[in-house]
Parts: sequence; structure tokens; C-alpha cells
Amino acid sequence: MIHPMDLLAELTRLNPDPALLDGVRKLLDGVKELQGDAQDKDLRIRQLTTSCDLEILRNHKLTLELAYYKRLRFGVRNEALTAEQRNLFDDDTDQDLAAIEVELETPATQIRTPRIRAGRQPLPEHLERIEVRHEPETCTCAQCQSTLVQIGEDISEQLDIEPARFFVIRHIRPQYACRQCQTVTAAAVEPAVIDGGMAAPGLLAWVATSKYLDHLPLYRLEQIAARQNVILARSTLSEWIGRIGFALQPLADRLAQHLRQRHSLHADETPVQQLDPGKGKTQRAYLWAYRSNDLDDGPPIVVFDYQSSRSGKHPAAFLEGWHGTLMVDDYSGYKALFAAGLAEQACWAHARRKFFDLDKGTSQGHPIAAEVLSRIARLYQIEAQGKGQSRQARKVLREQAAMAELQQLHERLIDIRQQAAPGYGLAKACDYVLRRWPSFSCYAQTGELPIDNNPVENAIRPIALGKKNWLFAGSERAGRRAAAIQSLLATAKLNGLDPGVWLKSTLESLPSCLNAQIDTLLPIKR
Repeated sequence: MIHPMDLLAELTRLNPDPALLDGVRKLLDGVKELQGDAQDKDLRIRQLTTSCDLEILRNHKLTLELAYYKRLRFGVRNEALTAEQRNLFDDDTDQDLAAIEVELETPATQIRTPRIRAGRQPLPEHLERIEVRHEPETCTCAQCQSTLVQIGEDISEQLDIEPARFFVIRHIRPQYACRQCQTVTAAAVEPAVIDGGMAAPGLLAWVATSKYLDHLPLYRLEQIAARQNVILARSTLSEWIGRIGFALQPLADRLAQHLRQRHSLHADETPVQQLDPGKGKTQRAYLWAYRSNDLDDGPPIVVFDYQSSRSGKHPAAFLEGWHGTLMVDDYSGYKALFAAGLAEQACWAHARRKFFDLDKGTSQGHPIAAEVLSRIARLYQIEAQGKGQSRQARKVLREQAAMAELQQLHERLIDIRQQAAPGYGLAKACDYVLRRWPSFSCYAQTGELPIDNNPVENAIRPIALGKKNWLFAGSERAGRRAAAIQSLLATAKLNGLDPGVWLKSTLESLPSCLNAQIDTLLPIKR
């Protein structure tokens, strides 16, 4: 193809008519101008295409965010519901089915026929059995008037309950005198958590477990007692709680010391509201939770630490002098701990949640996020295989199976990140994992580190439920007292102990317990 300037030079060499040469020059100038316009249009088209792509990505991001918040507000968050929470809906279904069965069994004439029952779960053997014998009205045969002879028994059992029953313990201490020296002798009064108080240890334990374990505000306990004509003023109940908290604080402190002897810990925090009397409103405080690692040696322990803020100085103070591996989320408040020498471990449940939100953000789903979720699921399947195995066997399993899965997942995340638009959902989810990859993969190099932070999150969930009942802490001192009591009761539950029974026994023994024997009162299995 001849270039326009070459064509003009060729025509000039042939000495054409000047008018022709001028016309060709104008024509070529027009062609050049059209070419310039075309280039400008191509550039403009590329700019518009790029801008359109950015708007599409932006709209896609906003659509995902909108769907996410709609699901939080109106939908069912599968991951956010614990088994206990899902059971709330199951309970309604069971109640509806039972009501329908009764309606079907009860005809309009109200004549009921016996229903053939399938086998049911036997009632617990440890419960007290109260026998009620039902003899026939007469022991004479209705047909021939002969005396009836017992040939067997039909035994059925029903489960019953006696609501909180108040009773009075009357302590009688006879006084004896010596006629010779006039000395008077009587049994000594045993020391108590509340000297001279009217509340026995069982009542104190009931009040504390109802408030901190069953999340019943004191005014509801006041109403429960009033139904049995027992007057328990809220001021009295509050005084009892204060004295119980003071008595149990050494146990909570000792529990925290045992926790800091472990080599691996979980940590998390949850906001709580604290009353600010001077301003007539509430301010935000935080309940920090520290949980032992279930794969480590020793009984499970959870300790709550109430603080007035979310500052990183609080976990630094609680863990001062401790050295080990700490599993946390990506909150910046923990970063100073790792800079000071603690080993960081990241939670795969948090990482999974990033991709879960992407996948559930739209009705069509997100195929790449679904693929990553499938890969993470395989890591959890390996953990399920190692459940119950020894530490060494679990380490071998992880080295043989989990390490390969982690390597493939790492390579795939890098590939996805290179193709993802920066700053958007998929890129952020990949960055969250890739930025802390050594902290995510370190568990597979051992047999004792956990894969996620779910144990401490499960310990916090009852606190979140309780916040809806008691709404706020009355003061910082009240918050710390609640944290101490909740630490002991939650640890008792983790160890399979009945918190109420343990607390009653502890309140009985604590006043006379020596400091050197305080470990015998801790709510842990030995």
C-alpha cells in the first residue's frame, strides 16, 4: 500500500498541472484528518469501555453488599445460627406437629381412643423415682366374684418437675453448761460467704446461675420468688451478687493463671454496653475472651476479661509474660503482641466466611467463591478424620493430607487474585488469606494447633444472648464481677459439671478453704 506522502511526492516529480496537484494535496489532507478523527474515536471508545467495565464492577460490588446486608436483616444466616438457635425453630415445628396430632386424635364427640406409641427414649436413670401405685377399685372378679391374684405389673414412667422450691433451713445449736465451772459449750457457727445472712449457699448459687448462666435479670428472679410469697427485693439480690463476686474473684484469678500456662490460646472480644450515669446513657465497653485449645493437654478453660475499651493494651496486660501461639482474627489490636514475640495463628472459619458471603451474595452464586469453599471444606474433612487421634497421629495426617491441600489452595488463590479486580469482594477475600498465609498454614505443621477460632466464639455466644436480656452493665466494677463469675460458670460447663451444683458446693467450702488448697475448688476435671 502506497503512503499518502509518497503519492504526493510521486505526483510532484511528474510535474502535473498545479491545479491537479493542489486538489490531490487537499484530498490527502482530508484523509489525514479523517484518520486522526478515527484514532480519537478509537481512543474515546476504549476510554468509555474501560469506564463501563469499572461501573459494572462497582455495581456488582454494591449488589453483593446490598444482598449481604439484606440477608443479615431479613434472611437466615446459616453460619450465624448455632445448633441451639436453630433448635428454637425446630421447637416450634415440634409443637405444631404435636398440636396437629392432638387435633387428629380428638374427634368432635371428644371420645379419645388409645394411641399406639412407638418406642421412646428411656428417662435418665439417675433421676429420683417416686412410685405411685394404682390398685383396682376391688380385688374381686367382676364375673365370678373370686379373689383376684396378681400376675404382673404394667409400669409406665412420666417425667415431672418441681419448680424452684423455697424452704427454710433451721440451724439448732444446743448449748451445754458445765455445773462445776459454769462453762457454756455449743457448736461453732461455720463461716459463710455472707456472715449472718439469710441466704443459704443453695439460694446464692440459684441467684448467680439464673443471672449469669440463664441470663435472667434480678427483677425476674424477684417475680419468681413472689409467686411463692417469698419477698426477695432487688436490692437484696444485688447485695448478694456483689458479695458472691468478691468471694469468687480469687478463684477467677487462679483460673486465669492456669490458662496462661497453656502453649496455645484462642482470643476474641465482644462489645457490651456500660451505663454512664453522668450522661444518662450508655457507653461501649468490651468483654475479652480467652479460651484454651482443646487439642492441647489439660481440661478446657475459658476466662472473660471486662475492659472499658477495645485497645490492644488490654490483651497485652492480660497475657503479660505469656509465650505461645495466639489464634485471633485480623483485628489490629493484637498486632503489638505478635511484634513482641507471640506466634500468630489465623482462623480458617473467618477466611471461609469471606468467600461464603460472596457465594451467598447473589441468587446465582459465585462459582469461584464456591470453588474456594470446596477446597476449605476438604481441610475440615481432614480435621474430622484426625478427631480423637493422638497428637503425633494427627500431625502425620496433616503432613500427608492437609499440607498438599494447602499448597494447592495457595496457588489457586494467587491465580484468582491476579485476575480479580483490585479493591472488590473477590480480591479482598483473597488478600485476607494471602496476606497472613503463614498464620493460616502453620497449624498443619503440628498436631496440637486448632484449625479455627470457633471454640472461643462459641464461648462468647451465650454472652451475646444475655446482652439482649440485661442490656448493659451498671458499672465497670459490675462488668468485671460478671466476667469473673461467668468465667467460672462457663468453665464448669466446658468440663461437664453442673454449674449450679458446683457453685453451691464451692460457696459452702470457700470460706474455710486455705489459699494453698484453692485449686481444689476450681471448676475443672482432674
